Amino acid sequence: MPTPPQILAELHTIANQAQTLATLWHILALMALIGLICGWRPSRRFVASALVLPVSSVAVMAWIHGNPFNGVIFTVLALTLSILGLRLPEDATCRPPRWALALGLAMVAFGIGYPHFLDAGSLLGYLYAAPTGLIPCPTLAFVIGVALVVDGLGSRAWALLLAGAGLFYGVFGVARLGVTLDVGLIVGAVGLLARGVKLRAAP
Repeated sequence: MPTPPQILAELHTIANQAQTLATLWHILALMALIGLICGWRPSRRFVASALVLPVSSVAVMAWIHGNPFNGVIFTVLALTLSILGLRLPEDATCRPPRWALALGLAMVAFGIGYPHFLDAGSLLGYLYAAPTGLIPCPTLAFVIGVALVVDGLGSRAWALLLAGAGLFYGVFGVARLGVTLDVGLIVGAVGLLARGVKLRAAP
């Protein structure tokens, strides 16, 4: 495994060289938000499939930049979430408890505006080019946030798998890489874990 300085340098490179892709992810997130405000209510299966896309994007970026560890982890995570998502029914997503909704919205904002690694030069730059969909922690924060907002898609397995990934990368980021900002990811992952254990065992 690469050393912490090598990992940090790689994440910095990805965040700054792929800003166009990050901006695209921000635009897609904004379009989804506008749709929801206008009354769009996607099915649980659709949301699960959509959330796999940024996870897959992180896997692709990891492989391109020579990080097989993240490449393998996020490829397996994307495939497993896809399989679990295909088992979900086509009914609409459910509203979570208030605490989960509040935490979920906070996590979405945290993931979308994640300021670490990006040399934006201004606050505005983080609002459209933060490395969501490019590197692990902001992407997991965003996906976990959406998962909380849609009550874990009503699937214990789906929620617990995602929460586990968030906990691993959050703890790794704080303890191994010294990125204290990733405490936010740990909080979101614990919240999804707590909610996930209360969901039914099968989708």
